[in-house]
Amino acid sequence: MLTSKAKLLFQKKVLNWYKKNKRDLPWRKTRNPYTVLVSEIMLQQTQVDRVIGYYLKFIDRFPDTLTLSRARKRTLLSYWSGLGYNNRALNLQKLAQIVCKENNGIIPRNEQSLLKLPGIGPYTAHAVLAFAFNKPVPVLDTNIRRVLIYEFSLDEKTPLEELKALALDCIPEKKSRIWHNALMDYGSMVVTARKTGIAPLSKQGTFEGSDRWVRGNLVKLLLKSKRISVNSLTTQFDENQLRHVINKMLKEKLFILKNEYLSLS
Repeated sequence: MLTSKAKLLFQKKVLNWYKKNKRDLPWRKTRNPYTVLVSEIMLQQTQVDRVIGYYLKFIDRFPDTLTLSRARKRTLLSYWSGLGYNNRALNLQKLAQIVCKENNGIIPRNEQSLLKLPGIGPYTAHAVLAFAFNKPVPVLDTNIRRVLIYEFSLDEKTPLEELKALALDCIPEKKSRIWHNALMDYGSMVVTARKTGIAPLSKQGTFEGSDRWVRGNLVKLLLKSKRISVNSLTTQFDENQLRHVINKMLKEKLFILKNEYLSLS
């Protein structure tokens, strides 16, 4: 555990920097747990600058859980296409349907209830609790992990549970929301991976030609056409990879396959 002096110095350093350098991001202008959740789901494995436009259009079209719960799959995916990981959008809709049915459309404000919802893991649950409800929970993304390792001269192999305990100890009283925003900006703008040499826990592989690339292109094609024959797709994609991706997406209920024709609904 940190000494009180070390903790205070760290808090002042980051918060004073943040006052002068914070990013103007649309999801920081809301405390609505639904819109906070949408931003967090979109930001998973996606760059901030890429998310901004999608987030604004999505919230304008689906401003609450009820609207989202009733959306047609084609409409929903048209607003998500290009972000990647389209099953995130379907999980988000399932979540909206559940909370509309069971909780009057209200996103829960406790970790246990959040974790029961589709598409929400420990990180996303903590992010909603911190940014929507200002609760003192550690939000340990790749930037914050790097900041903690760098600022406290820790081994890169420090277990996540130890980092979470340290992160929790560092949260200023009643300032979880601003503190985590500050840490994320400080990590992305000052204590960068390039400057520190601290590697992320995982790296994404090459996108073009990957299963993710095939998935994204299939969704785009089906948003333009009501249905497409699988045979016609074999001229655009490797057939074995195509079949593998289609089978996976059928299990996720992204597509319907009938008589060797794919459709969204």
